[in-house]
Amino acid sequence: MPATSAERTRTWVPDWPCAPSQVLRPQRRGAGDPTQRHLDDGRIWRAMRTPAGPASLCVQPRPSAGEVVGRAWGPGAEWALDRMPALLGADDDPTGFEPHHHPEVAEGWRAHQHWRIGRTGLVMESLVPSILEQKVTGKQAFGSFRELVRRHGEPAPGPVAPLRLMLQPTPETIAAIPSWEWLRLGVQPAQSRTVVTACRLAPSLERITEVSAEEADRRLRSVRGIGVWTSAEVRQRALGDADAVSFGDYHLANWVGWALVGHDITDDEMAGLLEPYRPHRGRAATMAVAGGRSRPRRGPRMSVPTHLPTR
Repeated sequence: MPATSAERTRTWVPDWPCAPSQVLRPQRRGAGDPTQRHLDDGRIWRAMRTPAGPASLCVQPRPSAGEVVGRAWGPGAEWALDRMPALLGADDDPTGFEPHHHPEVAEGWRAHQHWRIGRTGLVMESLVPSILEQKVTGKQAFGSFRELVRRHGEPAPGPVAPLRLMLQPTPETIAAIPSWEWLRLGVQPAQSRTVVTACRLAPSLERITEVSAEEADRRLRSVRGIGVWTSAEVRQRALGDADAVSFGDYHLANWVGWALVGHDITDDEMAGLLEPYRPHRGRAATMAVAGGRSRPRRGPRMSVPTHLPTR
């Protein structure tokens, strides 16, 4: 795509072998996510609502040169480029992570020692789709989010028309969506009420990026309808919280259980296994699943969660 007069660029040289596609995978809500596109040539396009305004960001890795090139458009272009390193994991510090409590965690870390957790700094961007994913299948949630963006969002700035890249609707727009429209989007009343409530509190919720992870968790969970799972999903993506564990997830405890002890376990049992890794419990869970045995499949094949690195 050709450059435009509004284009801003940045070349960043990370101090580790950064894999942007892997780091940004958790930010994508299904393969059809209109707000983030992964191209075959390695480029990743993201549409964001930054504090400075809308922005489109194209991230292009250049492994042979050890650098990443960012191109951005829109009022939030400079904001997006300034925070591109954090988005790609530069703020994630694995110092102090001791993977040797379990050989499976150690093996996962040996194979994925360059894996990092990205930080968007954008709370509502993660919170809205995370609420839609409560207690439904990923396919259902991804479809609802996709339709929400297509019907109520807007085109992203820059030369992105061929990609059909779109911005997530503003919190004000989402809060005004009537109940019957939520049903058309496939969203149940419990989830739509929580989304609307959160969007009405958007300015204060966005400020959790300025506080500790513990305080961010408390503020998120003070919103009716937001619990442990949703808070963790948001803190992982918006804050890059390496200690956030998605307790209450339909699959995670069993995946960690099979990886570490060879059978299904409860959330409480998973909490006990992960406790020695604090403040890297989320990192340890990821490495356990990456380095341990897989849970036997007893039904239709299910996809690996997006927050896990590929084996």
